[in-house]
Amino acid sequence: MTTSSLSTGQKIARLALVGAIPLALVLLLLWAGGWLTPQRLSANNLVAVLQQSGGEHPGYRRNHAKGVCVIGNFISNGNASAISRAALFAPGTTPVIGRFAIAGGNPNAPDYAVPVRSMALAFRLADGEQWRTGMNALPFFPVATVDGFYDQQVASMPDPATGKPNPEKMKAFVTKHPEAKAFMAWVKQYVPSSSWANDRFNSLNAFRFIDKAGNAHLVRWSMVPQTGYQPISAQDKNDKNFLQDDLKQRLAQGPLKWDLVITVAQPGDVSNDASKAWPVDRQTINAGTLVLDRTVPQQQGPCNDINYDPLILPNGIAASDDPLLNARSAAYAKSYNLRTHEQAKQSGGSL
Repeated sequence: MTTSSLSTGQKIARLALVGAIPLALVLLLLWAGGWLTPQRLSANNLVAVLQQSGGEHPGYRRNHAKGVCVIGNFISNGNASAISRAALFAPGTTPVIGRFAIAGGNPNAPDYAVPVRSMALAFRLADGEQWRTGMNALPFFPVATVDGFYDQQVASMPDPATGKPNPEKMKAFVTKHPEAKAFMAWVKQYVPSSSWANDRFNSLNAFRFIDKAGNAHLVRWSMVPQTGYQPISAQDKNDKNFLQDDLKQRLAQGPLKWDLVITVAQPGDVSNDASKAWPVDRQTINAGTLVLDRTVPQQQGPCNDINYDPLILPNGIAASDDPLLNARSAAYAKSYNLRTHEQAKQSGGSL
């Protein structure tokens, strides 16, 4: 049927359909940004509460603002290729650009004042794909949901009168999100390490490895240090940048190494709740060794322009149904857009 043979009513209907497509796209974008449902917890809300907690520091990430770039390689031993068809798990070497950081939005915070540390990595595969992952030196996440993370940030903000979180607000937060009790108990007995080099970093969120036959395997992963653990010392607390200084000294003496250990779930293990650790008897696979040999200040380093979005995944790795993953991805994108725009303005350029 040609356009000329259509009735007037059919022409109007077709025009309405064509016009509805861009309108739907606009509505989708507005919804994603939280404009149509302001009560919904959006990336804007998450970034705003992080900025409120850490203060305004233009040009920096809204969380994990203080950090350094690291450069090295991942040397795969081929063991993980049995459960994932991702090219980086075949025997061989993959270049890596990473970043060590401490939690929070203040790039000037003393290293010793922030016990939560992170390792972010971008694996650059030979075929052009990338695997980006952000891990934390925690055994499990404090909360199970996006709302819980938001409520935690609000409850833990210092009271202007005392400079410390309001106990009543923290009590109400734990009552609303009881899974946080396990994390609070862990924090009380936790002694931070003396170095990024001897920290173990965990994915916390679950993912799915897809093998060559198309079968899915629920997994989490960890970077397990080959450097022995040592607790933070009183001397470390005299240097606000002791983690960065320590890293420079260690790398001047030689590369630092971690084993990439994949933990494989069993039926019944949760896939959508990062606040629950899996039993310690689960199968583990040593997939290879991360070797870091150089560090560079973040503002001038290659990690500065990388958004370590946990959903940038190669063929052979897929997201699970953990709700925190989509929230992290959206918040990371929002933070990235804000800081790169600010950096461009600071340098006199434009985006």
